[in-house]
Amino acid sequence: ESIPQVYGFLDPHETIILQYGIGWANALIVAQLFVGSYLVFLLDELVSKWGIGSGISLFIAAGVAQSTFVGTLSPLATVQGSPLSLQNPPSGTLPMIFYTLRTATNTELVSQNGFEAILLNHANPLAALVSSIVVFLVVAYAESSKLELPLTHGKVRGHRGQYPIRLVYASNIPVILMAALLANVNMFTLLFWSHPVLSSVPILGRNGLWSKAEWFGSYEIGATTPSGGFAWYSSMVNGVGDWLLPLLNQSSDAYGHSLGQIMVHVFTYVFFMTAGSTVFAKFWIETTNMGSKDVAKQIERTGMQIPGFRKNPVVLEKILERYIPPVTLFSGAFVGLLASGADLLGTVGNASGTGLLLAVGIILRTYEQIQKEQAMEMHPMLREFFGTE
Repeated sequence: ESIPQVYGFLDPHETIILQYGIGWANALIVAQLFVGSYLVFLLDELVSKWGIGSGISLFIAAGVAQSTFVGTLSPLATVQGSPLSLQNPPSGTLPMIFYTLRTATNTELVSQNGFEAILLNHANPLAALVSSIVVFLVVAYAESSKLELPLTHGKVRGHRGQYPIRLVYASNIPVILMAALLANVNMFTLLFWSHPVLSSVPILGRNGLWSKAEWFGSYEIGATTPSGGFAWYSSMVNGVGDWLLPLLNQSSDAYGHSLGQIMVHVFTYVFFMTAGSTVFAKFWIETTNMGSKDVAKQIERTGMQIPGFRKNPVVLEKILERYIPPVTLFSGAFVGLLASGADLLGTVGNASGTGLLLAVGIILRTYEQIQKEQAMEMHPMLREFFGTE
């Protein structure tokens, strides 16, 4: 993964290139990425063995939490190195709101679009903060919503249990896979556009024979985000500044695209995230033994059965078919739509909708694991009283 990133995406610093040459400079970055990934792997093993949860999951949650915290409370100027002003307010949402309302007069708020800047047109606008809070609450509610199928043991009287089917049955994995797929589309179109060798590939390459590279993705000089082609239409819509402001204000910067192209971009991104996450949810469930047939076999091997039905895996599978396939498709579409919606409205600290979904899910899973660890130390009667059995 690091090799295509370095040789087509990450450019070494000019000083390193002059000192070691372009070849060794790229090799140093590859080695740096490799060593860093290996250290993360070791830390993940350490947390998995001696801690709670997964180390990589905790790193992801910590990174998103840092971005959210800084984006909400940072008092530093948006353009660092320049003094604070109404045109360069604090980068954090709350300091920006307080600074603007305290400094600007009513006339300045109206004439200089102060309210628009607070709500929409800022690095971390109020709309992004509200969007982040809504996503957090919705994900927390959805993660805690579940259907529990009652189970009894066929040979041990009084032994009962439940098999939980969560509303977000496929978890956040589908949206992660879809976001990774779209990121790879961007990476490869960038390689075919700017790489000195791959840009000469026929049809796909920018300088190749019968070049149609503009159809797949075009880029401005030195840019790594697409500005046209399929890669742009399927790329992430980063906040209201990318689509809502050009629609509301014709003088806003639309990055050289017409309003119709912007709307197609929004629809295409939401469609790909929703439909792709639905497909990946089905794929993930079938490949991780979470489908109806596999779950029925797992329950049957434990000696459990659903009360009122024969102890037969075929019967159990038919009952599970009523719930698992619909919940799987719904969960995939739900997380995809929620992630793309968060991207449309923006997130504090530019954490992205996918990152916010991941962080909330990881925090809730970690909380549940801590709760289970504490329940294991309780007396059985207390566990039953608190409903942790």
